Amino acid sequence: MDHAALSQRFKRFAEECKRSSELYEYLSLEIASDEQLLELSTYARDGQPKPNMLFGAIHHLLLQGVDHELENFYPNITKQPKNSKDCFPVLKDFCTENRDQIIDLLSSKLVQTNEVRRCAYLYPVFHYAYQQVNKPLAMIEIGTSAGLQLMWDQFSYSYGSDEVYGDVDSTVHITSEVKGELPEIPKSAPPVTNKIGIDLNITNLNDDEESSWLKSLIWPEHIERLKLFDQAVELFNQQSVSLIEGDGISMFENIVKEIPVDQAICIFHTHVANQIPSDRKHELLNKIKQLGKEREMLFMFTIICGIKPCTLITGSMVRRLS
Repeated sequence: MDHAALSQRFKRFAEECKRSSELYEYLSLEIASDEQLLELSTYARDGQPKPNMLFGAIHHLLLQGVDHELENFYPNITKQPKNSKDCFPVLKDFCTENRDQIIDLLSSKLVQTNEVRRCAYLYPVFHYAYQQVNKPLAMIEIGTSAGLQLMWDQFSYSYGSDEVYGDVDSTVHITSEVKGELPEIPKSAPPVTNKIGIDLNITNLNDDEESSWLKSLIWPEHIERLKLFDQAVELFNQQSVSLIEGDGISMFENIVKEIPVDQAICIFHTHVANQIPSDRKHELLNKIKQLGKEREMLFMFTIICGIKPCTLITGSMVRRLS
């Protein structure tokens, strides 16, 4: 990608950051005019979003303890961050001092996220799925990353009121703003028998380096998201979740065959659909339809309109195949 195209990419990223990350919005516009930093961002792998990767690499090094004045501009690292509009020369200095480490991260890492707050809409949707079949749910997530969303039944939720749903004793509590009328939701989670996540690149949350990389992809102003991530990781490491590295579309048929027939198989994905080519999406749907002729199957995808500081409840669909 030439520098002119890269510059436009950073300008578009600045637009995405408006009202959500003042720091990244300002820095993106500055980087868009800086040949040195545009060149540095080209070390990210093909297909990876260059702004996310560059900011993630810088954030990762700061979270790992690299000592530099730049940390004084990050709201999640310092209690009284300096004005973001004074940050760019400091960022350039940081990138010069740590160029080799940044290149190593850009060339070896991927943008992978586990937005824990998405579970706020998964909770009522999976309740609906359970009500359709009245069988314990065997969960299979395609594009699971680190598997945190498979923990949806272990979290507690509130939907714009004092009512608490899910596991009321959970250390992870997700609050949400509801758009429209909230449907009737049972207070406790339905029974879940299996939790299986498949991803081309599984993130091992027991590895401090990998866990820190996931965290570094969260924007520094998003304090609540960062807090929820830490809490969810701590809870995840106490649970039994099966994570399998490989092509989920190719693998899930064999996994389904291992699940007893007295369980309803619930296959789901969230944001990963944006990264799956159209022909593979059709392949996935066709396989699910064929398996649905043999046993109880539920397939759920979500249309994510956006994630604000509070979780946005968005369009969801559960389809029963028989």
